[in-house]
Amino acid sequence: MERYSRTLGILFGVLMLVLSAVITAETLLRKLFSVSLGGIDELGGYAIAVAAPLAFTVALIGRGHIRINQVSRLLPRRVQAVLDVVAAVSFAALSLFFLHFAIQTVMDTHTYKSIAQTPWATPLIWPQSVWLIATATFPIAAVIFAVRAVVLLMRGDWQGIARGYGTVGAAEELQEELEDLKRREVEAGLPGREKEVLS
Repeated sequence: MERYSRTLGILFGVLMLVLSAVITAETLLRKLFSVSLGGIDELGGYAIAVAAPLAFTVALIGRGHIRINQVSRLLPRRVQAVLDVVAAVSFAALSLFFLHFAIQTVMDTHTYKSIAQTPWATPLIWPQSVWLIATATFPIAAVIFAVRAVVLLMRGDWQGIARGYGTVGAAEELQEELEDLKRREVEAGLPGREKEVLS
């Protein structure tokens, strides 16, 4: 799943960099030459629509979604585990609802041959098909996560549920960042500096 998350994160980053470059070019052309490429707002809308489900997936795998845990921390470990599994299953259900909505939207677009009400008059089936593919990345990860969580619950693996599905505490987040720093330094051939970070 880490490789899946990394790939989607790279796609998200490339998409945002391309969008930023196009918006910068549009701004400079308008400012310096009073020329507009036209339809950049349309392109931006498509880019955000495609990028959003990629970001949802990366956040899910990295346990980056915001969860209010002030009350759950005070509960017994088993109750916390059950709540974590309920959260995982809820994410899976939500992701499947998103996918159902996206499929229905694309089918309607195909039926009515809809086009964008913009200067480009883009046939919406093309950007919406890309959006549908991007949207499918979220339920793939969410359903796998939910199934794994239910299996751990059935086994009574409370520690495994806490590790894989619990909220990320400050200490765990720091440890993950230090491990990532060490990995990047090894890849770059630099000496470790995690001790400097801790000091």
